[in-house]
Amino acid sequence: MAVIKASSSDIQMLGRLMRAEAEGEGELGMLMVGNVGVNRVLGNCLDFKNIRSIPNMVFQSPGGFEAAQKPYFYQRARGKYTRLATRAVNGERTHPASNALWFFRPAGSCPGNWYGQRNTGRFKAHCFFAPAASECPRVY
Repeated sequence: MAVIKASSSDIQMLGRLMRAEAEGEGELGMLMVGNVGVNRVLGNCLDFKNIRSIPNMVFQSPGGFEAAQKPYFYQRARGKYTRLATRAVNGERTHPASNALWFFRPAGSCPGNWYGQRNTGRFKAHCFFAPAASECPRVY
């Protein structure tokens, strides 16, 4: 059962985003990007108020995803990526992205906090950050 409303074109868009942001991190890394995207739609908090759909989340400005500005984001979504996107939309969560609203790829180690959000862990090259449950209860 989906945790957010998503059409087939939304699923394809999320799959393209997951690939563009984390293809080099494997399926698990791409699923974590999907977790962050779904959390942003679910959250309605902090920087993500009134984000009600996958397209709103992907193209949010400021605060959207850098990959959506790159040409490879606009390539057709393959089945592998839409299957991963469907898993994320259906609520499959993977630590350290389970409750995260942000991730980034630092040059060195992950900072303990990023813009006031706590570090929940690292997966390969990306660090993940989540708000306190009191700030964004819908992502918990």
